[in-house]
This record gives sequence, C-alpha cells and structure tokens, in this order.
Amino acid sequence: MSAKALRRRLHHGDLDGKRKEHLNASEYDGLSEPLLGSHDHDDIPAEALTLEDIWDAEERREHFHWTMLLSQLIAQWTQWLANIVLGSGSLIGRFLPLPFAGHNGLNGRIMQPYLTPLQEERLRNLQQRLGVPFDGSRLEHQDALKQLWRLAFPGRQLPSLKSDLWKEMGWQGSDPSTDFRGGGFISLENLIYFAITYPETFQRLLHKQDGTRAEWEYPFAVAGVNISFVLAQMLDLQTGKPSTPAGIRFLELLAEDEMAFDNLYCVAFQMMDAQWLAKRASYMEFNEVLKSTRTQLERELALEDVCSVKDLPAYNLLRG
Repeated sequence: MSAKALRRRLHHGDLDGKRKEHLNASEYDGLSEPLLGSHDHDDIPAEALTLEDIWDAEERREHFHWTMLLSQLIAQWTQWLANIVLGSGSLIGRFLPLPFAGHNGLNGRIMQPYLTPLQEERLRNLQQRLGVPFDGSRLEHQDALKQLWRLAFPGRQLPSLKSDLWKEMGWQGSDPSTDFRGGGFISLENLIYFAITYPETFQRLLHKQDGTRAEWEYPFAVAGVNISFVLAQMLDLQTGKPSTPAGIRFLELLAEDEMAFDNLYCVAFQMMDAQWLAKRASYMEFNEVLKSTRTQLERELALEDVCSVKDLPAYNLLRG
C-alpha cells in the first residue's frame, strides 16, 4: 500500500471495507486496550511492557467528566454575562477575576473548538481508521503485513504469515497478528507509512543503528504498535471531538495535513528512541521511556509557533 493510495482511501473513508458515518465508544475495537500483554514466550517477560500504569491517571480523570462539563458551562456563561453586563472596558470588568472559559483545572481539558468542514471530515476519517481492528483472516490485512516485510527487508524472501522470522522485525512471536490487539489496523498502517515516508529513519530504528544500545533492546514492531496506542490516547481521539490541549492542537495540525497523525507517529517513534538512548534504557524500562516520550511530545505540541508537524523541534530528527 503506497502513501498515495493510503491518502486516497482515507479520503473516501473506506479503510474498513465499508463507510462508517457514526462512531461510538463501543465501535472502537481497534484501540480498546493496552497492547503488550501476556505472551507465552520464554524469552520475553511480557509483563514488563504492560501499559496499565500509564492509563491509570487517564481513568481517574474520567471520574471528573461531568464536573468538567458543569464547570465549563458555568465559566462560559460567566464570561458571556460579563461581556454583556460589565463590558470589557469597564472598571469592574478590569478588576473582577473571571474564570478562563476554555480551561478546566481538574483535568486540563478545554472547551471543544469549532471545526471547519475540512477538519470534521479529516477527524471522521481518522476515527474510522482507529475503529478498524487488525484481522489476520482478511486478505487486505495480510497483504499489508507482507508489504511491511518487503519495506523492512527489501530483497529478502517473504516468510509465511506464521514464522519465527517475524521476530527479527520485533514481533514477540511467530504470529504478528497476536501483537496488534488494542493497536488495531492503524498501527500497521503507521509502520508502513513510516517505512515509505522516512525510509532512512525507519531502517535506522529497525536495525538499532544509533548510539550505544542496550543488551536487551525494545522490540521494534511491537513498540510501534504501542506508540499508535499512546498517540490516540494522548490526542483524545477515541470518541467525539478531542478536548485535551494536545488533542485540540492536533486538530489545528490536521487542518493543514490530512496525514498529521501518521507524521506525528513518525516523530513520536524517533523521539522515543532518542529518549531510550538518553536514559540508557533496557527492556524493563520501556514503560518509563514511553511515558517520558508522551510528556515531551505534549510539551512540543504546546509551543505557540507549532502550526504543522514539521514545526515540532523533534521533527528535525527525522530523515527521509
């Protein structure tokens, strides 16, 4: 699947083989759970890479959901009344402290912005992609997996869909389909897009060519699936319109680039590897590196002069 073909299919919104006009939480089978769960492999302690601790804070914040909505409504009406009754230039208006209508101190969410028709369309297409689970029985998904192998190892013979050779790409077992789980089909698309758009960086990370590496390295492909999962969570893309600061900034990027999620994924992967090297991390510290990567990415997205993915400081680490 070429990047051009991927863009064309996204435009028509039929990556799942059918159009989806409405989504709800139950339809998000593609990104429904942490990824690196239990695998029965003697050489990999699967519990080392669970992501439950990363999402504990997210779950706690959800308890404040209705409080957030009420607080936002009160703040919005207070601002509206103040503008009408007091006026922005009045003496009282200058000294009366008013709550910021767009921010909620409980969980860092802000009021959902107005979206242009283009943003609505691109967000809907992206959410459709997020809702597609990986299905190893579908020929389209099998073909995509084969394409990833050819991009990763050009010139090498394509193995069967169940082979120990897949471990060389960083899958945890001989059957890559068991590693997608909560990552969905989009995580495979992200890896393919990375390999096509930034082939040099993709190969460097795949073959761990930079820096002094740990004796026990992170598995490349499975790490990529995790990054897709983290990115969707961070940008609040599961249902409706994003309402986190990072998610709303992402909507601005999406207005400029329909492939903003895929490009941001590539930045995040390179950023994660840079964090890995800086921390001199090993396999057991993967969760910690993933957390710090998310924090750094959120900080870069918050920079005022970021209007596209290419404006992110970490984008300069990518090579074509």
